[in-house]
Amino acid sequence: MKTTPTPWPEQTGATSFWYRQIGTPKPRAPLAGDSDADICIIGAGFTGLWAAHYLHRADPTLKILILEAEFAGFGASGRNGGWLTGGFAWNHDRYLAQSDAAAVRAMVQAMLGTVEEIISTAKDAGIDADIRRTDELLIATNPAQLARMQAEYQSRRQWGESGLALLTAAQTAQRLRIPNSLGALCIPNTARIQPAKLVQGLARMVEAQGTRIAEHTRVTAIHPGRVQTTRGTVTARTILRATEGFTARIPGHGRDLLPLNSAQIITAPLPAAVWSKIGWQGYEIVGDFANAYCYCQRTEDGRIAVGGRGIPYRFNNRLDDNGTPDDETIRRLIATLRRHFPAAAMAPIDHAWCGSLGVPRDWCARVEFDPDTRIGSAGGYVGVGVSTANLAGRTLADLALNRDTALTRLPWVNRPPRLWEPEPLRWLALRGMYRLLNAADRAEEKGANPSALARLGAWIKNS
Repeated sequence: MKTTPTPWPEQTGATSFWYRQIGTPKPRAPLAGDSDADICIIGAGFTGLWAAHYLHRADPTLKILILEAEFAGFGASGRNGGWLTGGFAWNHDRYLAQSDAAAVRAMVQAMLGTVEEIISTAKDAGIDADIRRTDELLIATNPAQLARMQAEYQSRRQWGESGLALLTAAQTAQRLRIPNSLGALCIPNTARIQPAKLVQGLARMVEAQGTRIAEHTRVTAIHPGRVQTTRGTVTARTILRATEGFTARIPGHGRDLLPLNSAQIITAPLPAAVWSKIGWQGYEIVGDFANAYCYCQRTEDGRIAVGGRGIPYRFNNRLDDNGTPDDETIRRLIATLRRHFPAAAMAPIDHAWCGSLGVPRDWCARVEFDPDTRIGSAGGYVGVGVSTANLAGRTLADLALNRDTALTRLPWVNRPPRLWEPEPLRWLALRGMYRLLNAADRAEEKGANPSALARLGAWIKNS
């Protein structure tokens, strides 16, 4: 039996710490029987809310209805790591296969623009989401990670990202002291946020614009011009599905997006003496170049939040129970906290939670819209959903309004889909892949440079 580390989280689940901090929102009314709308959006997370906002801005006369199975921001939008980064998190060559280099660079630039778009919209709408402009620091702690850092730097520069910097170990330590750090990739034009505050602010914003959000209304089937729910049927000329990690719950979509588990822990506020040992005065969003990487932030009230994959996938698309992570995942996150931030090793841990993000078979995000059925969708953000959802929402709005714009011509629009393998193949592949990546990290910590296990894990992912 595995021992339980001390300290252990005071609370687990309850959706996320972010909601514990601000309180669960007051429930909105469910759908009250059959209804109609010009545009019906399924899912009241970042993607659906942004789509509603841009649709209203383009045509305030539209009757827009958002259907939400739980409450607005219940999913990844209210549980994520609070990274607002416009980085391109997918394989450039996959998009290049159906387009050209200029189109891929245009998508890179469009992603970079999401950070300012979100910050300016939040400011104009009076949304206080603890937004702090900062840099992203991706740390390398062994030679194999250092090699990946340098390759990432060259790739990003090749595809048009500017302002990047490779920091030496000494330069990194001036910002943040992580043991064994050999250097860091510094990425500008990012921000740290409190995600639940942002998604709740967006929900209030679109309601004030006239969009109706029907909560606790689960969709059971989607047909051209009609959405069936547990509360009645919605008739709408245009239907936009923004369900991301919950997509597999909709009949007929079980192999579209795999719900990949990601989890976090968060400490109690740390005293000044601990921060003096860690540094981190710039509140940078922080990750590493491990194969099974982590993501961290310093919160506005002086906590450390640490996230990672843990046990990545539950058989047959099973989802978590209201954000409750398994004990093994919590142990791994505590180990990461202690490895990267030893000064906080014995700090009280206030909360642990998890959620699901949508992963497509080729690990590349996409937006689609069928002009004949007038059904569209977006998803597969693979962990950078805060920024990507904004670009997806804008793109869905243009597609739904039959606009030919720079956004609708980006190479992620209407890419040919690839379905996930049936069970148990996808469960075996995902579990095997992450076992290999974790084993590769252990080998690289002992000197492998790089580990062959990482290449095998990457082969499974990209096969």
